[in-house]
Formats: sequence, structure tokens, C-alpha cells
Amino acid sequence: MKTKKLLFLIILQFLVIGCSIAQSFNKEKADSLLFLLAEKNKAMGSLAIAENGEVIYSRAIGYSQMMPDKVASNEKTKYRIGSISKMFTATLIFQLIDEGKLNLSTTLDQYYPTVSNAEKITIGNMLSHRSGIHSFTNDSDYQVWMVEPKTRDEMVAIISSKKSDFEPDARTEYSNSNFVLLGFILEDIFKKPYNAILQSRICVKTGLKDTYYGGKTDITKNESYSFRFMTSWEKQPETDMSIPHGAGAVVSTSADLVKFIHALFTGQLVSDESLTKMKTITDGLGMGMQQFPYEDKKIYGHGGAIDGFNSILGYFPDEKIAIAYCSNGTVYSINDILLGALAVYFQKPFTMPVFTAYDVTPEELQQYPGVYSSEQIPIKITITTDHVKLFGQGAGQPVFPLEASAKNVFKFESAGIVIKFTPEKGEFVLEQGGGSFTFKK
Repeated sequence: MKTKKLLFLIILQFLVIGCSIAQSFNKEKADSLLFLLAEKNKAMGSLAIAENGEVIYSRAIGYSQMMPDKVASNEKTKYRIGSISKMFTATLIFQLIDEGKLNLSTTLDQYYPTVSNAEKITIGNMLSHRSGIHSFTNDSDYQVWMVEPKTRDEMVAIISSKKSDFEPDARTEYSNSNFVLLGFILEDIFKKPYNAILQSRICVKTGLKDTYYGGKTDITKNESYSFRFMTSWEKQPETDMSIPHGAGAVVSTSADLVKFIHALFTGQLVSDESLTKMKTITDGLGMGMQQFPYEDKKIYGHGGAIDGFNSILGYFPDEKIAIAYCSNGTVYSINDILLGALAVYFQKPFTMPVFTAYDVTPEELQQYPGVYSSEQIPIKITITTDHVKLFGQGAGQPVFPLEASAKNVFKFESAGIVIKFTPEKGEFVLEQGGGSFTFKK
């Protein structure tokens, strides 16, 4: 579940080679990429690729638990998948629409009239993030109470306490509150808990044995904790799963995810008409789905982030190829992991990443700490050091480690951030996603 709107832009090269690809897929090279990332402490997680619904590659790296003993992850290890949960919730909503029990023009006041503008907000607005409902995960105090259990009434009260960010259908703005409420509406209509609905209407139908509504992490069920790499892997706090609900509470495996998305796109779960609506993109978002550009091709799917978990799921409708990556520890960008895996799959030129670190001294590190602001974007970034490593922190956001890659140059690879300092001027340039922003002390 994202606390900020995250758009994954995956630009790939594609050549239709046909069904012979699976037979010649270089699994050893894919393994080499993942094992290199694990060896260098750049990633922990699980990758799966499927053709026509059949998993042809599945591999896990890293650990599901670090203390008191290390427990190696395997292909059945389960991860919190964050906002990929929204694809499951949207699928269940469209099943109701297909059955005539709900429609896109149904207004929210029929279920939760206390939400601001409820009489004007439709199910369609919520599915497409055009409702104007404020996302509670954007609030500064969310990081404080996210670990505390909440009842449905408490979550509705939290969402209802905020005014609308904009009038319904005026624009698109990602909001987790939309899908929490949609999850509650599913329970209201079916008169069952979300997990029971998920199991009977998706998991049983498609043979998903490792997908369910999560709870407190249970290592005895082969569930994974999440970690962040600072100077070593550090266990992250757990969001109480009563909070994200239909927006981000599902636990799954990469192998189950590729099976799910294939079933969705091949008519096993919703009608063709409903799938078309889910795929229709307005201002970058569909209805419980995202679209990624791929030369003249399109990838449909969703990304997810919750605690220290990051995940991404994509599907090529024409080729019936699915790929999923679930991570419980991210340093190297998950987009780049997918780029590498697909380059191997489609037999495209691919060079293994090279990780070289610049040996920065404690004296050099002392040049950088301070609070920096920019005239280009309204955020302050605090730079600190422990005399061994450098760290950054945006206002109201978690601390992130910065790895020295050259003199005065530091990277936070998982977010694609490069920071280039000019210490004599007391400034740095932050580069991310093609943008360049100057910050000064």
C-alpha cells in the first residue's frame, strides 16, 4: 500500500519469439542476476514468470527472518503485496457488477453516508481514484498509529473526519481510502469477512493456495518479515492489517500472483466488458489497475508497497505472459530487476549490474549534514551521518540510506535517487525519474 502515489515506468524492448522461448529460457542467467543481488545485499524476494498461466520460472532469494536465526526464503514464502491487493478488490467488485448486484454509478452514501461528498461519489469514482476522498496514509500521524488495530467503525470515522480533496470526477488522485471502503462494501453485500469472499470467489476458482487476507506475521506459516538495509538488514515495523483492508492487506507469493492475473485476463473471473473497464486508463490509472508502456506493447498490472515490502505484477495480454516480483528487502530497484529478468526471458542483450562503492572517509561525510530545501519542490530533506554512512530523510518520511558511488555522489538505489553534493556551496542536486532538483542548506 503506497503512502504516496507511485507510478512505475517500465520501458522495455520486446521481440515476439513465440512459444519456443520457454524451452530456451536461460534460467541459469536469471538465477545469476538474483544470486548476485542477494550476495551484494541489494535485494531479498521472489520472482516468478508464467506463460499461459503455467509458471516456468520461480526463484526466491534472501531471508524471511533474521533474528534469532536466519530463515532462508523459498518459492512458497509469502509476502505482503501492498496495493496489488487493489486488483483483487476491484475484481471482486466487478464480479458484483457482472451479477447485477452493484453498478459503477452506485453512490457511496448508500453504504457510508458520513464520508464527505458521499452522495456524489460513485463506485466508479472510487475504483478509478477520482472520488476526492482523502487518503489517510498521507496524514503525518499515520506512521504513528499504523501499528495499532482498528475496527471498521474506527476506520470509517478516520476517513470521514477529512474533507474531500476535490470534487468527484474532477481529477485523478491515488487514495488508499477508496479501496478500504470498497473492501467494506464487499463485506456489507456478501455479509462475510473479506478473506472468506477472496477465498471462495478468486482463490478456489483459480487454484491459489498461498493467497489470503494477512494478519500479524507468522513465521511458522512461511510468512516473511520485511527489512530495510541501512548498514545491515533491519526488521521493519508491521502495519496492523485491520487498517489497509481491501487497499493492501493481501498476502501472497509471486507464483500465485502470476496465476491470478492470467485468470483475470482470460475470462475466468470477470466478463470481457468488466475487464475492458478495469483496463481503461484515465490520467494514468485504471479501475484497480495500472498500465505500463512497453514500446508498442502494453503491460497491465499494479505495484505495491507496505512497510518494507515492495512488489510489482504485470501481464502482456497478447502474449499471455505474466511476471511478478515480491520483495521483503529492497536496495536495487525492483523495476531494474524486472528489466533484467525480462531481458533474459526475451533473449535480449543484458549486462549484469556492477556494484562499486566509493570509499568515503568520516572527514568527507562531515561536509554534508544539514537541512536542505528547494525552490523547485516543496519538501525539505535532512542529511545526517553516523560517521560511517550518510542518510537522508524527507519531511514526514522514513530515513533512507545513501551509498557513496563517487566523490560527492550518493545513491538510494531502490527509489532511483542520485544525490550530487557541491559541499563548498552547501547544496546538492537530487536526480530521480528524469527530474533534477537543486537543494540548498
